[in-house]
Amino acid sequence: MHIVVAGAAGFIGSHICDRLLREGHNVVALDNFLTGARENIAHLNGGRFQFLRHDIVRPIEIDSPVDAVINMASPASPKDYLEHPIETLDVGSLGTRNMLELARTHHARFLLTSTSECYGDPHVHPQVESYWGNVNPVGPRSCYDESKRFAEALTMAYHRKYGLRTNIARIFNTYGPRMKLDDGRVVPAFLGQALRGAPMTVFGDGSQTRSFCFVSDMVDGLYRLMQSDERYPVNLGNPLELTIREFAERIKDLTGAASSIDYQPLPEDDPKQRRPNIEKAKRILGWEPRVGLEEGLRETVEYFRSKQAALA
Repeated sequence: MHIVVAGAAGFIGSHICDRLLREGHNVVALDNFLTGARENIAHLNGGRFQFLRHDIVRPIEIDSPVDAVINMASPASPKDYLEHPIETLDVGSLGTRNMLELARTHHARFLLTSTSECYGDPHVHPQVESYWGNVNPVGPRSCYDESKRFAEALTMAYHRKYGLRTNIARIFNTYGPRMKLDDGRVVPAFLGQALRGAPMTVFGDGSQTRSFCFVSDMVDGLYRLMQSDERYPVNLGNPLELTIREFAERIKDLTGAASSIDYQPLPEDDPKQRRPNIEKAKRILGWEPRVGLEEGLRETVEYFRSKQAALA
């Protein structure tokens, strides 16, 4: 297949490119490097991989065949989307429409990577795809939450109006190599602080929960979903649920850090619970995570150690 990947230089996007190329596909990769990094795809130049620097807020024409479009373009960490709220809303709306139009023009399939943030601070736990969510539409996080909710609505509208073959993935917390050192999300924040021996910042009392999925498992779920006939959203994530305080202790044990815990006020609209119900993914895709937390964290720690050493 000839596949266009938007947001290809991002954390998960670059791993998707790796998987597609291993499976024998041809990839046209798009990124404007707002939050992506050229080094994430530097090893892919040439052959069946082509990179185009492009902001998908502007329309694009692809001269070669296009069999599928994967839209992963968006700032994803609170640090990034709070710094770029307008760009985040633009890429979720204008950018998604441009990628849908590209798929429609080429009669291609379309995969949208959405987010568990569509559930907001949920009243249903664990979160199931039929839950409509509890999102503050005017809060500081709304630029990301609502851009993804709009992108889902737009994707379904193209499916219903034009018969476009679409898929929607609701991605839960993902971690692994190629996360940015200054990403701001809990895994790189804790690892960076632990490896420096600095205090580990826990917001609130640390009782809020998250579920962490290793990137190779996430990519496998996305690859399976792209080939499926399911048109409605599918949760992809690891249902192993930990409190943030427990997770900090896991990181300390794994790294051998002597870091203390620094408790800070909880950010506005920070979800209290986050855990996916993945029964739909199991049933439809035959998918569930296989990489254990300790195994995934060890690989991620080694990546962060090498990055810090290179910067020293």
